[in-house]
Amino acid sequence: MQLRGWSSAGLFLLAVVTAGWLNVPAAPLPEVRAENHVVSLTLHAAVNSEGRDSFAYNGKNIAPVIRVSPGDTLKIDYENDLPVHSKESCAISPCRNMTNLHFHGLEVSPQSPQDDVIDMMAMPGDTLHYVVKIPPDHPPGLFWYHTHPHGESHRQALDGMSGAIVIEGMERYVPEVGKMREQVLVVRGESIEGVSNAPALLRRVEAGPSSCGSEHEATERVFTVNGEIRPTIGINPGEREFWRIVNASADQYLDLKLDQQKLEIVALDGMPLAYHDREHPRKVVEHAMIPPAGRLEAIVTGPNAGARATLRTLCVDTGSAGDPNAAMVLADLRAGSPATAAPQRINRKLAPPEYKSTDLHEYENSPPDFTVVFTEDKNGFYINGQKYEPDSAPMTRARVGTYQHWRIVNGSAELHPMHIHQTHFLVFAEDGKPVENPVWLDTVNVPVDETVDVVMDFTNPVIKGMSLFHCHLLNHEDKGMMAKILFE
Repeated sequence: MQLRGWSSAGLFLLAVVTAGWLNVPAAPLPEVRAENHVVSLTLHAAVNSEGRDSFAYNGKNIAPVIRVSPGDTLKIDYENDLPVHSKESCAISPCRNMTNLHFHGLEVSPQSPQDDVIDMMAMPGDTLHYVVKIPPDHPPGLFWYHTHPHGESHRQALDGMSGAIVIEGMERYVPEVGKMREQVLVVRGESIEGVSNAPALLRRVEAGPSSCGSEHEATERVFTVNGEIRPTIGINPGEREFWRIVNASADQYLDLKLDQQKLEIVALDGMPLAYHDREHPRKVVEHAMIPPAGRLEAIVTGPNAGARATLRTLCVDTGSAGDPNAAMVLADLRAGSPATAAPQRINRKLAPPEYKSTDLHEYENSPPDFTVVFTEDKNGFYINGQKYEPDSAPMTRARVGTYQHWRIVNGSAELHPMHIHQTHFLVFAEDGKPVENPVWLDTVNVPVDETVDVVMDFTNPVIKGMSLFHCHLLNHEDKGMMAKILFE
């Protein structure tokens, strides 16, 4: 059995790389930019030459980075060129090869033709026409797009049907990044189940033991960065670069660490830390946990000349019922290696930074307005004892213009990352204990048998409509761990 998505030629190259003969640079991804405040592109869902479902853009099986500014309009014609009959397996069989797009983290409308993942669905041969209006006051940062067909989202994400979105303007909050070289790194988990040279691949990435906790299964994924296994990232000694990293894995956690250096985080989940907390615009850490769908934007400093340095993920204990999440090297850092040029800046006059400072202690100290309970058994995955169905009524409702205190409870024996569409939330307590310097996220890890308390921000008028919240381990979402919320 071949590695998913790898041709014979690709496997030969992989064998060469595995043997240590080559250091493949992290290739810059193609970019799509605005003209007259409109970003237009045609994106295809297609089967690539290796038989794997894929995005196709400009004749190549690669997802472009979409760069937009607040106030721009994103127009995408999304054509489903997948065959009527799929040869792959899905959580809900048979696979129908239906597909759509979700603009993860963007605070935009959930109604058609914008971020509607409930009613906008393309069957093979269909085309969806998205017109997504980015609000003029939208925070800058890293977001991403991926498919979201219930029952088939895990398979398509595992195949790599995802890409990055950058909302420009981070230099309003962190002026120095405007002059830095920028790296957009899309990290995905590639399946190696049943692959004959899996041991060599695991050696290539220096994978540690599959378990750092109580789970005992074999390692089933190898991480890729911009489509490559253990590429080289160019950064000169002492050079400060701006890295934007998205965990686009279908079901894998990252615990990111740079050898010999710390991460100087300036934004999480597309939200500048300074946007809500001017007193704590940066967070310097030794390593950072990024759940599936999470994003991290940080300033990094190049290692000393001649030093061996890597970007790696540490082992993550996902719980006794969780899947293995082994430590491994994601990429090598090399002084003098080819590096991407500083990004072409959009020639627009930047508005002064906006800050949103709201006293939310009233909500933090009140009983929860809504409680989310994640559970699972041999028959599936549940929120508040219910499995998602496409025709389900909304599990909860929220008045637009308000805040709500939500408590998220993990009643299972494995980690669950909770995500809500259209908005961000303040994570202020974990297992009943206040969080020091709380941050705003759109996807939060919920530890085993613990709780996370958040304040949901439902004040943005553009979010009105039917939306979703779910576990972002997409095989869990496909098997029922999702529910509707009506913003009214």
